[in-house]
Amino acid sequence: MGLKCGIVGLPNVGKSTIFNAITSGAADAANYPFCTIEPNVGIKSIKDKRLENLRDIFVPEKFTPTYVEFVDIAGLVKGASGGEGLGNKFLSHIRNVDLIIQVIRIFEESSVVHVEGGINPERDLDIINTELALSDMEILSKHMQKVEKIAKSGDKTAASNLEFFKIINAQLESGGALTDKNFNETEKVLLKSLGIISAKPIVYVLNVSEEMLSKDFSNKEIEYIMNIAATKNIPVIRLCAKLEAELSALGDEDREVFLKDYGLESSALDTAASVSFDLLGLISFFTAGKQEVRAWEIKKGWKAPQAAGTIHTDFEKGFIRAEVISYDDFIKAGSEANAAKMGLLRLEGKDYVVQDGDIMHFRFNV
Repeated sequence: MGLKCGIVGLPNVGKSTIFNAITSGAADAANYPFCTIEPNVGIKSIKDKRLENLRDIFVPEKFTPTYVEFVDIAGLVKGASGGEGLGNKFLSHIRNVDLIIQVIRIFEESSVVHVEGGINPERDLDIINTELALSDMEILSKHMQKVEKIAKSGDKTAASNLEFFKIINAQLESGGALTDKNFNETEKVLLKSLGIISAKPIVYVLNVSEEMLSKDFSNKEIEYIMNIAATKNIPVIRLCAKLEAELSALGDEDREVFLKDYGLESSALDTAASVSFDLLGLISFFTAGKQEVRAWEIKKGWKAPQAAGTIHTDFEKGFIRAEVISYDDFIKAGSEANAAKMGLLRLEGKDYVVQDGDIMHFRFNV
């Protein structure tokens, strides 16, 4: 399936530093605008203790977690939708992602110049959201012209789509956030087909200084973002990009010590990957054996045959039954054999809705 997240924000807010920490990559990070011109792409595994426990139990030849693909998109500036700072080229990169991680700079650092002259998250958010909306309106305008011609010929679907696009355009013009709306599946497909950025789910990442990491720390900038996020149901993750970069360079044992020293339970970037996964309505099921322990990502609500199809299309076409053990039941039993003896292994049919953490084996015939 593949989950792709775009990292966006103004220049010099810490996007490339965060990207490097996410992927342990080597994206350029420098103190000048447009340091990133082409989007850097990297992947990060989603840490899942359940999967790691299965690995320790089975000791497989291969271990495969789920992954998130991150795209580090060059900094947007005021006027990007009109071409400023190679704007439209940058915006085109965002249209292909599933979710937007919007990096907002809160830290003060005189040696890292803010492109707008100082820390002001309200202004920064307004610049980014305005440029995304203007770009979307341009796309909608061109598309509505085409759809209008088809609608005039009497095509009812085109007429319905045209009305929907007019409503969306009016909301963008008024400054309304499309993420506030509950779209049906048909509307979601329409918006995705056009690459409407303003309709994509958002996660706010606050790039703070070390002393601001504590949840107890607050200032007017942080409070502003938290209030905005609360009204729009947008997740907020607080991190220090410099610390995350240091953390990403450490081994597992040193990482645990590092986190403990700072009173943190986990890396904020691990949290960002997991939150992105959840926000898109994704869950994981597992396949486990001596050859491989693997997590598979699917949409919440998918039935067993659809889940089987993520492994191979033949599994879905020839689906017969799924052998299912919930993760908790497997841990309780200690093995598949014990789970079967205890009646915890189930045979499920085509109508079974897969649950997060199911351990599954598929029976099929092609």
